[in-house]
Amino acid sequence: MGRLLRTSILLLLVAACGSGNYSAPRNLDNACSIVKQRPAYLKAMKRAERKWGVPVPVQMAIIYQESKFIGNNRTPIQYVLGVLPMGRQSSAYGYSQALDATWREYQRAEGGRGAKRDDIKDATDFMGWYMTQTREVTGVSLSDARNQYLAYHDGRNGFLRGTYKSKSWLVRIADEVAVRAVTYDAQLKSCRRR
Repeated sequence: MGRLLRTSILLLLVAACGSGNYSAPRNLDNACSIVKQRPAYLKAMKRAERKWGVPVPVQMAIIYQESKFIGNNRTPIQYVLGVLPMGRQSSAYGYSQALDATWREYQRAEGGRGAKRDDIKDATDFMGWYMTQTREVTGVSLSDARNQYLAYHDGRNGFLRGTYKSKSWLVRIADEVAVRAVTYDAQLKSCRRR
């Protein structure tokens, strides 16, 4: 085999291993469309629902808000004086936008070292794990998308201290998450009947 051919094959293999479809599905306002395009999403969310009790529509609404279903989503880079990059807003990454430290805690407790934030199965399992702990610490129901989101965003201790109360933008977004969860729930029920 010629050197050029071996090099080409090697490059193709490396490219194939490293490429994942992290793009968002089309029509994120329609749960039926999302699960039709990405059946693995629904399978992963149902698995997390069975294991942790977090309803699929709640998971979907929070993933929508956190990453818009983009598997390798990151927070924006911040700039000094509008030009010099100084790093990202936070270490949040993946479908669930889990922070590095929280993800490591999840890996130690549940996911193992191989769990990845850009893998929908791991991301939904993480969300189930995190929200179950939120219920234990705060008493917030797993089906309460609004308050689960507030505790997800500000952390459980922040939620208990009421840090979100001084953030009108966050309260508005949490209300939107709750509405989206109800909408996704109704849509999922209707598309299952077809």
